[in-house]
Amino acid sequence: MQKVEVLIVEDDLRIIDINRRFVSKIEGFDVIATATNGAEAKELLSFMQPHLVLLDVYLPDMLGTDLVWHVRQHHRSVDIMMITAAKEIEMVQEALRGGVYDYIVKPLVFERFRERLESYRQHLWRTKEVGEVDQEVIDRILTRNLQAGKTRESAMPKGIDLLTLEKVIQAIRRTGEKGVSAEEIGKVIGTSRTTARRYLEYLVLEKKARADLLYGTVGRPERKYRYLS
Repeated sequence: MQKVEVLIVEDDLRIIDINRRFVSKIEGFDVIATATNGAEAKELLSFMQPHLVLLDVYLPDMLGTDLVWHVRQHHRSVDIMMITAAKEIEMVQEALRGGVYDYIVKPLVFERFRERLESYRQHLWRTKEVGEVDQEVIDRILTRNLQAGKTRESAMPKGIDLLTLEKVIQAIRRTGEKGVSAEEIGKVIGTSRTTARRYLEYLVLEKKARADLLYGTVGRPERKYRYLS
């Protein structure tokens, strides 16, 4: 899977090093550049397109919230996560109005940071890979309620991953009434037939899909799955 590319914008070199080391410990992320002020960040953004900017509020030449609006105007596909000591409600509100994905107050705690980045990674690939979403997914995107996501994930049986499950749902939906086999789903989402079947049977158990046995002229009957909308 493609890595999430990260730009760190922070004037304290020590904090840049900490953030870089924290990011390196989280699977699926790669720091591609760092900037120590707003002008440098703007220049970097003019020729690179990171998925995520980790941004401080207090920069030497501008407020990070001003950079947020620059990104929104010129680089709309770039997401932003504030990591800052700024606790003023006005700063938080301005950042949220600018559409930041998250706002984390220093000092940075690794476990909390890891949870937020992993939440963002799921959000990023989920929104990139699905062409259509249901209300539940939209609610998660709009609220970004980490605890709700963790609660649902903890309710999942062992071996069922939410992101993979949503890929399976999208794949089976596209087949309509024709139905699809576990082997076919596996090829679409890039997993083994066994893994695909585990997810499909989970959907059947949850009454979100049905399975029918189709008998051909030779060989064993084939199990076809259809999504129940």
